[in-house]
Amino acid sequence: MAALLTNLNRTIIAGVILALVLALILAGWHGSAGLALDGAWWAFFFRWLHVLSGVMWIGILWYFNFVQIPNMPNIEESQRPAITKVIAPAALFWFRWGAMSTLVTGLIVAWLNGYITDAILIGLSSGVAKHSAIGIGMWLGTIMWANVWFIIWPNQKIALGIDGAEGDKAAAGRTAMLFSRTNTMLSIPMLYAMVAAQNVF
Repeated sequence: MAALLTNLNRTIIAGVILALVLALILAGWHGSAGLALDGAWWAFFFRWLHVLSGVMWIGILWYFNFVQIPNMPNIEESQRPAITKVIAPAALFWFRWGAMSTLVTGLIVAWLNGYITDAILIGLSSGVAKHSAIGIGMWLGTIMWANVWFIIWPNQKIALGIDGAEGDKAAAGRTAMLFSRTNTMLSIPMLYAMVAAQNVF
């Protein structure tokens, strides 16, 4: 078991295999409808990928804001390169691609379920409350995604000196932090809108 869990790739593969075993058990227990590769199954599959991606994205966002940023002043100057040169760049990679995957899979889910246009219009064309809620969540998520790719990431590259990016490191770090905090704030109503669309309306 240790050989499996000490290697991240093996751990992820094991998780996927366990999910497949679970799918087969549920299909055997409750009928094979859950394995029918029809439109409903694909909508479910992309929703599952959307949730997995969102957990990666928001989990790292909250790690930055609840753990890394508040504790950086408590780390001795000589130890900070471990964070700024190793941990933060790796976290930023998964952070930005988690954001991209969340956005793309969310749009696919909306398209497969037939509400993408109405959700983009925040339900104004149909008056459907579910489409208003999911549409607000989609717009908040899109703003957060744009903050990641066009403000946080470029400024973090400067602040951390990634890929030879140059500029005022202190100003870039502050800008990245403020927009990261903005995304943390927006993540709360965004998650409310997403969950409300599935459970309230």
